[in-house]
Amino acid sequence: MKKVLLPESQLTLLLALLLSISAFGQKGLITGSIMDAQKLSLPGATLKITPGNQYTISDVHGKFEFLNVAPGTYKLEATYIGYQNYFQDVTVQAGQNASAILVMQEGGLDMKEVVVLGDRLKGQARALNQQRNNENISNIISSDQVGRFPDANIGDALKRVSGVTMQNDQGEARNIIIRGLAPELNSVTMNGDRIPSAEGDNRRVQMDLIPSDMISTIEVNKTLTSDMDADAIGGSVNLITRSAPNGQRFSGTLSGGLNPIRGKALYTGGFVYANRFAQSKIGMVLSGSYNNNNYGSDDVEASWAQDDFGNVYINESDIRKYDVQRIRRSLSAAFDFKLGKNSTITANAMYNWRDDRENRYRLRMDNIEPVYNDDNQITGFEGRIGRQTKGGIANSRNNGARLEDQRVQNYSLKGDHLLGPKVDLDWSVSYSTASEDRPNERYINFREGGNALIYNGNSRAPLFTATDFDPLASGLQEISENHDFTKETELGAKVNVRFPFSVIEGRKGRLRLGGRLRLKTKDRDNIFYEYSPVNEDQISNLGSTGTVNWAGNNFQAGSHLVPGVFASKSFLGGLNLTNTALFESEAVPSEYLGVNYHANENIVAGYVRWDQDFTDKLTMILGTRLENTGIDYTGNVILDEEELTGQRTVKNSYLNVMPNLSFKYNATENFILRAAATTALARPNYYALAPTLSTIPGDKEIRAGNPDLKATYSWNYDFMAENYFESVGLISGGVFYKNLKNFIYTYRNQQYTTVDFANNFPGSTNPVAAGEQWDFFQSRNGENVHVFGFELAFQRQLDFLPGFLKNFGIYANYTFTKSFADGVYNEDGEARTNVTLPGTAPHMFNASLSWEDKRFTARVSANYTAAYLDALGGSDFDDIYYDKQFFLDANAAFKITKNLRLFAEANNLTNQPLRYYQSISSRTVQAEYYRPRFNMGLKFDLTK
Repeated sequence: MKKVLLPESQLTLLLALLLSISAFGQKGLITGSIMDAQKLSLPGATLKITPGNQYTISDVHGKFEFLNVAPGTYKLEATYIGYQNYFQDVTVQAGQNASAILVMQEGGLDMKEVVVLGDRLKGQARALNQQRNNENISNIISSDQVGRFPDANIGDALKRVSGVTMQNDQGEARNIIIRGLAPELNSVTMNGDRIPSAEGDNRRVQMDLIPSDMISTIEVNKTLTSDMDADAIGGSVNLITRSAPNGQRFSGTLSGGLNPIRGKALYTGGFVYANRFAQSKIGMVLSGSYNNNNYGSDDVEASWAQDDFGNVYINESDIRKYDVQRIRRSLSAAFDFKLGKNSTITANAMYNWRDDRENRYRLRMDNIEPVYNDDNQITGFEGRIGRQTKGGIANSRNNGARLEDQRVQNYSLKGDHLLGPKVDLDWSVSYSTASEDRPNERYINFREGGNALIYNGNSRAPLFTATDFDPLASGLQEISENHDFTKETELGAKVNVRFPFSVIEGRKGRLRLGGRLRLKTKDRDNIFYEYSPVNEDQISNLGSTGTVNWAGNNFQAGSHLVPGVFASKSFLGGLNLTNTALFESEAVPSEYLGVNYHANENIVAGYVRWDQDFTDKLTMILGTRLENTGIDYTGNVILDEEELTGQRTVKNSYLNVMPNLSFKYNATENFILRAAATTALARPNYYALAPTLSTIPGDKEIRAGNPDLKATYSWNYDFMAENYFESVGLISGGVFYKNLKNFIYTYRNQQYTTVDFANNFPGSTNPVAAGEQWDFFQSRNGENVHVFGFELAFQRQLDFLPGFLKNFGIYANYTFTKSFADGVYNEDGEARTNVTLPGTAPHMFNASLSWEDKRFTARVSANYTAAYLDALGGSDFDDIYYDKQFFLDANAAFKITKNLRLFAEANNLTNQPLRYYQSISSRTVQAEYYRPRFNMGLKFDLTK
């Protein structure tokens, strides 16, 4: 498909036209900034000038502008929830820019009494003002609100938002689900630019990588406008970094805590310094964060099978003990340079670096086979017993643990320019990269086979034990070391032009035009070696190693579960595997060749957006976005698991047309109705598109990429009603419906034959022998998914109550979603019915109760998500579900002085596990426990 590019002559003509428009007429403009008494910006403020019918909204940095203003003297009015109205006279001269700085005073009017806002309410006021004045349906979290919840990372903060739930990893929120749609169907951006993924096989952004105190504002956009990137079917999360304030600010955090799961400490430190220089023409903000968390988890896992007689049993069972150290470091800098009244240049940079050091001790019972009586009833089991230690080389980086080094970097340069009284232009260039490096990752496994096993019958916490078994006599099965590396980069550029355009005399109208370029690359380069001792007697069994014995005291997954004896991490880390006199090495292509790939993806987009006011109450946004995607992917072909057969390269391109229409009706100043019909897309995961073909004859298994996958395309319909309280609060309700075409699922065929292979991969050497049946896995497009639901939200300070009761505040939201998927086929090639879209949580509920006065703040927060389908299997029996979860957190703070605050936090007071189950809730697939986490410290904030 051809790409349409704007010829250079047309581009020159367009710029000349814009410049002529800007120079035409003798009108002026008004620009400025709005802040509170502490010189902190107030985003989302409503500003009006009278006489006339012009208004505008301050941006996320508190900046505002009025274009195409006739010369004269005007009354400038600013309104903000929780603040007193502000008035100022402004005189506009022809062709000139009149600038204004507005400083608003805290406190709304309640029964003619000025009510001063506490710290928590200031944060809510900022968020609600932005949410109220946004043109699309969105939720906003300010940095002040994030700080009032006990949330260490952005993911934990996001789970408080209506319609949002998170999937956890090692006790922290990692993958985001918006309105029941899986992480692959959502996007995460920083200052409007997409954040790349550090993981090798998907587009997910690891939300636990970014500390919450490094972000100023979190925007959750649930409907899109045409000037936004289209790859966000569920929604788009935009992380807005701090910008330079209007004066000097210096703040910091220092805290320490305890992880009872391992009885170890956690430490956190952070700082922000900001100021303006050169007569306020140059602004700067520097911030840093450090978090060192030493903890772990207790885990039990199982895999379920069904025999030909209808018996359901466990064919593999694990008891796992994890020791984890997670260190997060983050640095950011932002600078702005005012080039006169009409131009500003902004530079932003952020560097996030997380080290995860993990040691895992795994007791595995596998190859479990039932023992039957004459009536085909199971009377016992036989299987193998394995004891595996996972760690890393004993150097200064790994410290004897598996090291997962994840880094995300974002750099951008942006310009905002007023081209006279009628036209403004902004542009940006950005570069971002994400990588995951896992060097010198080691495993050692000892195994004993042919054991009679006794099953305890507890399907939620299963245990198999063997009689007359000496674990120290287990023979060496495998020693391995691997190095996995993944990197994704994105170079982006965009330009936007905005100028007045109205079809109704005296009503505000704006036309926006813009273009977008995104050049993406992704590479995964893994290697895997097995090692065997030159002298077999050197490591003959587990007893010939240095060992540790984990007795299972207070094991959270079940007191009856005892991990037992393992090779110690110091023994594993100290093995000199590169010494050829001690060890022989051999690369194992089946472990890495099939997952390595290279991907190029180029996205060129253009849009038009028209904003039109029809009356004082009714506004419309009409727009269309075109996104052309070109891909160039290379993957490996492995027909013999011992070597690379060849490579496949596939090129493709496709064009998506994305129309949208939305309306906003201000029935009153604080009661707002919104309706939208929008479109969005979700591109397939990188590894799903890579043209790989990997066969494993020993397991009779084939895994294939699918470069013919289509992007999922969605029509979205939304209606929302919102009522904002002057005393800082909100009650809202809305319904939504999404129709997804070509959604992506994993197809599995357990009866794949030589004929199937010949039909799907003509000309390739066929590894499937006649009469054999193999397992075949491939990502494929389904047909349609229908998702509908509703959401309700309420937050309010109970200031209408008497006495100390007026200091209470309530925050609550509930979301219901339901989905139906068509075009999903089982292992027999038959269409499945009553299938839901993976990731669609039917019920999500958040609630918190707070109390605050001038010095003391306390909050208890709850988060509930019902169980939902996580992964489709070959049949109903193989479907995997993410179990329900209920979190209870608490935090409190006390102002010691005006600038110094003492705080305390407690997370996961319910000891909520990460749990999956297969088919029915009693069949545990995984149950991983973390116990609560406690933290306390000091925060200071100096401004002037």
